[in-house]
Amino acid sequence: MPADLPATLAAWLRTRSDEQLGALLATRPDVARPAPSDVVALATRLAVPVSVDRALDELDAATLQALDTVLLSPTDGVARADLPELLPDVPADVVADAVQTLTTRALLWGDDELHAPDQVRRSVRYPAGLGRRAVDLRVPLPRDLPAVLAALEDEERAVLERLAADRPVGHLPDSNGGSLTPARRLLQQGLLARIDAINVELPREIGLALRGDRPYGPARVRPEPEITRRDPASVDQQAAGAALEVIGRVSDVLTALEEEPAGLLRSGGLGVRDQKRLARDLRISETDVAFLVELAHAAGLVDVGGAHRDEWLPTRGYDVWREQDLPDRWAALAEGWLTSVRLISLVGQRDVAGKAVNVLAPDVVRQTAPALRRSALAVLAEYPPGTGLRADELVELLRWRTPRRADRLAPVPALLAEAERLGVAVAGVLGTGGRGLLRDGADGAADGMRRLLPAPVDHVLAQPDLSLIAPGPLVAELAGVLAVVADVESSGGATVYRVTDGSVRRALDNGWSATDLHDFFTRASRTPVPQALDYLVDDVARQHGRLRVGAIESYVRSDDHGLLSQVVNDRRTANAELRRLAPGVLVSGLAADEVLSVLRAAGYAPAGESAGGAVLTRPPARPRAVGRRPGGAPVAGPRPLAPDDLAATVREIRAGDAALAARRTDPVRQIPGVTTANTLEVLSRAVREGLPVWLGYVDAQGSGSQRVVQPVSLVGGFLQGFDEGRGESRTFAVHRITSVAVVEDAEEGRAATP
Repeated sequence: MPADLPATLAAWLRTRSDEQLGALLATRPDVARPAPSDVVALATRLAVPVSVDRALDELDAATLQALDTVLLSPTDGVARADLPELLPDVPADVVADAVQTLTTRALLWGDDELHAPDQVRRSVRYPAGLGRRAVDLRVPLPRDLPAVLAALEDEERAVLERLAADRPVGHLPDSNGGSLTPARRLLQQGLLARIDAINVELPREIGLALRGDRPYGPARVRPEPEITRRDPASVDQQAAGAALEVIGRVSDVLTALEEEPAGLLRSGGLGVRDQKRLARDLRISETDVAFLVELAHAAGLVDVGGAHRDEWLPTRGYDVWREQDLPDRWAALAEGWLTSVRLISLVGQRDVAGKAVNVLAPDVVRQTAPALRRSALAVLAEYPPGTGLRADELVELLRWRTPRRADRLAPVPALLAEAERLGVAVAGVLGTGGRGLLRDGADGAADGMRRLLPAPVDHVLAQPDLSLIAPGPLVAELAGVLAVVADVESSGGATVYRVTDGSVRRALDNGWSATDLHDFFTRASRTPVPQALDYLVDDVARQHGRLRVGAIESYVRSDDHGLLSQVVNDRRTANAELRRLAPGVLVSGLAADEVLSVLRAAGYAPAGESAGGAVLTRPPARPRAVGRRPGGAPVAGPRPLAPDDLAATVREIRAGDAALAARRTDPVRQIPGVTTANTLEVLSRAVREGLPVWLGYVDAQGSGSQRVVQPVSLVGGFLQGFDEGRGESRTFAVHRITSVAVVEDAEEGRAATP
């Protein structure tokens, strides 16, 4: 290497411009926090295995192939100009872009000659899909390797060619009936190396010999997937329809859990019995229940009721959510899904013990799920509105973009189906709401859907068959009332509610009177209230409360003695354990709630009674879980740096590097607590000429540090200046300064040093 070229990664980083260092920190933000003290510290962080692996995982197949040419070079480096010749099937501009990507991320360093840091070599175990060298595997190669390969049988050569194609490690099969398999014969000939009891590896030299004039394998060019095209307006309309559907379905599930919470399993999750109950009550499939409950949980609308209430029930956030506008409600669901660490598609699959995974069970947690969803949607977002990719085409493109993460792409088709069901995408094409979600989170999602979703309506249409049709999404207040006085029969763009004996009785139990119900239906319906509905309300109200249930444990009383005789002799009420206490009173050893349930199941219409004899209504307040932040864990990976943060970090690195150089010169040193004339002279000159200085400083706690400061003033034994490394103005007591040097002098001294 010529003497004027940098000999190490740190030396090469010093030659990079501020813009190039900023680009490095932007592409590898994990090395930027906290800011490296100098270039040497930056180079050290760039070699941390976790950081190197993360950077390599983000490279596409073409860039990794360019890296492989350097890693497989018999010498320490490869001339940049030789790379196009080493990869003749790859376009020159693709090679140039790959080298630019690798040097920007410091996965390769050098200008005319490219070198790979040691940690990069260790992280890429099988460059170009080739095994380790024979000397590393401790396998002696045959002297005349071409002749040995030419003499192999077809089955043996097929084994070697399969291992030389992409992955050099294979499984060693057992002997077949006492005869050696081809792989075992190759092992005996020294053409394979045993790495453990059942696996073998193909030495690199043999793989290169089999590949011939294509040592780096076929060109890994970007696939050209078939693009799906749809009308953007149609995509948005279908996405809005899906959004309305999922909002309504989630509301139905939460209302059902509000009425009857689901039990918490000992192993975590929601039980199969409760899942079946919800499916039956809502007239949807169990798979739909799993998706909707998981979606509500991701949005923070469902959670466990606390340490002393082992039930799944709506959270306090649900009360806020149902009062929001439709776009904001959808955005909360969409963002919860995007950031959730749970893979909903795993629900129902078998775990390692062969048991089906329950809804909300901890077994579906995958920390890579948020990054996987975001990367899949990011690919779709690169296509213009109205265009996208099918699931299989998307997986193929992702496999090329992140080949080191290819084993994590199996859930992508299921994630794309969830996005379509949620209204984020339609047939692999992102809608306006989906693009806003990816770009700006919940705010962008709500803005994208605001013009697409209809305004909520404040009325229903009463029908002669005792049904109430909501011609669109309802305002929260009306939806809440209908959840009490009617049952949902079907959901969709128009929700159908049905008024039944049970729903009217439920309203009466909640404190409504017959007059209240008549007034509500008249006020809420844009069509005349059918006479049959009025008759139904009056008939149920007339029966309601004829029986009164209190606590003995409990009692049943009525002015209709004949009715009490009927009840006590009814075989269907035997489970209530009733006995006559007086002509108008029955008593039971069961609690009042249990007696009420038995009598209602037998077809009677009892009402609860307070200690004062008044009809006892159910409390309006519903149990709520405290809940937690929606979405689960934050997205894995370091947070990107803002432009101002990048500039400040680069400035701090430069300042630390200058401080390091200044320490190699002869700075003015002093004993803490004793101010020398030389110190004051250097500081005065720096203030006068506006020169930055390197300071050694001891704070009030006795901690020493070095920093580069731009002096502003020197008054009364205190130096006012801007700390370049920390990006803030500071005041320094002169008597605490241990050493000082002008940075400009240090730079000149470093430049003069060969």
